[in-house]
Amino acid sequence: MRVLTFGEIMLRLKAPAQERFFQSPMLEATFGGGEANVAVSLANYGLDAQYLTVLPNNVLGDECMKELRRFGVDTRKIQRSEGRMGLYFLEGGANQLPSKVVYDRAYSAIALAKPGDIDWEVALSDVDWFHITGITPAISESAMELSLESVKAAKAHGITVSCDLNYRKNLWKYGRKAPDVMRELAKYVDVAVANEEDVQKSLGIAIDVDVKSGQLDRARFRTLGDKVLSDYPDMQMIAITLRESQSADSNGWAACLNDGKRFYESKRYMISDIVDRVGGGDAFAGGLIYGLNTYDDKQTALEFAVAASCLKHSIIGDFNRVTLDDVTKLMKGDGTGRVQR
Repeated sequence: MRVLTFGEIMLRLKAPAQERFFQSPMLEATFGGGEANVAVSLANYGLDAQYLTVLPNNVLGDECMKELRRFGVDTRKIQRSEGRMGLYFLEGGANQLPSKVVYDRAYSAIALAKPGDIDWEVALSDVDWFHITGITPAISESAMELSLESVKAAKAHGITVSCDLNYRKNLWKYGRKAPDVMRELAKYVDVAVANEEDVQKSLGIAIDVDVKSGQLDRARFRTLGDKVLSDYPDMQMIAITLRESQSADSNGWAACLNDGKRFYESKRYMISDIVDRVGGGDAFAGGLIYGLNTYDDKQTALEFAVAASCLKHSIIGDFNRVTLDDVTKLMKGDGTGRVQR
């Protein structure tokens, strides 16, 4: 089983602990980005995970590739080009103070990439599953066109396509609205991943949900999934994460999956001391891809994805640094956090 993920990886610059930006004169530098985060998760679980992006021809690009290879991600399809590495700055929230992300990714190497720059015949020649997100089409008009080219090529090759809709309001700046693009891209998606805002803001499909109340009515999400599958008859299933935000530190976490025949609901985890929630959705997407290709039933696949993403909330950085054993133990009910000796 070979999975190829495609999108931008950035240099992540985070204020230490829960400090405000430049409260102390330092920033913690790591790498992160939705599609790369998924590839790392899959490699951690033992799948053949390949990652495709466009990186600048400089030492930052070199070090980024080294870091991905350290986790077992296949980087041979990554292209090098002119341009810069995108950045994002993160300020970790606490209690009633939310986390804050500032993007600096204009004119990055992948933002400058355009249709025809990637030979999709070569890139997809040995791939069984292709994963993309709604982030890459938001970066620039040429990246949007390249994203559409990628999913069309994948479908033409008979490859399963998954997409995390991932709406980012601060990125859609080049004159196109998210639904104008994502409604077209979704026509080529087999497995969609989203939260309630992603569906509403990316696809323009809405239901009456108060996401700020801290309590979510799961029955409404069955209706939301039904609407998506009705609008996109070629889509096989949609998984929706359910985050109940009491504060920056305390979230209820669960998910549901709708395949048009059954509605699956996961166990709910109460996460009371969040260390870093960035990348939690990517951890879910990676867990779902693994689960759907490993387990015989969708319920178990969903439980694996939710357990994996639950654990990510306890790990600093974009990457979900957990093992298959870590996830399966939590799935089986071992969530006490007792010291393992």
